[in-house]
Amino acid sequence: MTSRKSGLIQAVGSGFNGSGKFQSKKNKQKQKRRRRRRERPVCITFLWKSESFVLQQTMDPVAAVKEVDGSVMEGGGQILRVSAALSCITGSAIKITKIRAGRSTPGLRPQHLSGLQLVSDICSGSLQGATIGSTDISLTPGKIRSGSHVADTQTAGSVCLLLQVALPCALYADASSQLSLKGGTNAEMAPQIDYTVKIFKPIVEKFGLNFDCDIRMRGYYPKGGGEVMVTVNPVKELQAVTMTERGNITKIHGRAFVAGVLPFKLAKDMSAAAVRTIRKEIKELYINIQPLQEKDKACGNGNGIIIIAESSTGCLFAGSALGKKGVYADKVGIEAAEMLLRNIRHNGCVDEFLQDQLIIFMALAKGISRIRTGAVTLHTQTAIHIAEQLTQAKFTIRKCEDELSSNVNYIIECQGSGVTNHNL
Repeated sequence: MTSRKSGLIQAVGSGFNGSGKFQSKKNKQKQKRRRRRRERPVCITFLWKSESFVLQQTMDPVAAVKEVDGSVMEGGGQILRVSAALSCITGSAIKITKIRAGRSTPGLRPQHLSGLQLVSDICSGSLQGATIGSTDISLTPGKIRSGSHVADTQTAGSVCLLLQVALPCALYADASSQLSLKGGTNAEMAPQIDYTVKIFKPIVEKFGLNFDCDIRMRGYYPKGGGEVMVTVNPVKELQAVTMTERGNITKIHGRAFVAGVLPFKLAKDMSAAAVRTIRKEIKELYINIQPLQEKDKACGNGNGIIIIAESSTGCLFAGSALGKKGVYADKVGIEAAEMLLRNIRHNGCVDEFLQDQLIIFMALAKGISRIRTGAVTLHTQTAIHIAEQLTQAKFTIRKCEDELSSNVNYIIECQGSGVTNHNL
């Protein structure tokens, strides 16, 4: 740095003396000063005649990284999915630590890794630490890209959980996106693809989005091998949703399926047991649960059931179960039926499995969303915690006594952050 020949009165904090010449310093002191300048912002003020000029050196953008504790509350893969999706959409870099710390096998599993890689691909991001077993990852997002994206768990890991993390991101692209999702379509500890298509899709589309889901191949535990093609259309912004009146249950229907070498009788037994269980509590409705044999579009052996209830106001509920080795088919049917009944007794508008999946859309939407539900699950509380940490959304939960139900239910209200798609 050199002084100008005229007009320079004083330089403050720059190492100049009053004469305008650089003060003599030892080598060691110079090096220390250079290190300090690299480590903190430097403000240099020049008084040029009657004017003041300020040169500001800004800090490294690392300071803007948002850190998420992956062990809090539910402490599982949901924290990864919600955090990664919101990082992609908001453009905020994140670091997730202590991933699945309380699980028997901590860190990333193949399904989680596939989901993170999918998000990174969609947002042209930089993903660090993403390996099987890793407990810390960092994601620095770039521009969200439309077009074709592929994710393959190479296991029976759920394609529905892959969709949970990818769908919100693809909504903020500049054109439609095609997602090829490979793995298990009907997997334990995750929504069945039938739930995603029949329950999640029509309800989430109330936020003003649209996507198509084509089941190319069903895949079951332990091989996987399923494939779902999803086409997502972008939105300018999501609209708030109000679901506070359930109305009456008007229709109950479903499907009980077997695939591979399993006998068709299993499907009939699941269906019959489910109908008997529901009839004990709901006698006035016709219940249609079709037994089906999956032949051409199924990879591996599997059996399961999903039962759907529809209300007069458009609310949807489900109960589902998958067959396991050594478990009688009628017990699978009874499990699904009891799950459905439990979810319609509380007189809320969504079931226990849908409530947490809607949180990210409520957080992103413009305006105030209100959804009436039964007991608020830990998954839902966790999704709210992450959404409030990574967006400007504000949630409140209030208990409400329902004269139509002996059970307590709740209103989940959200002042959405109103994220706009700047790519459209």
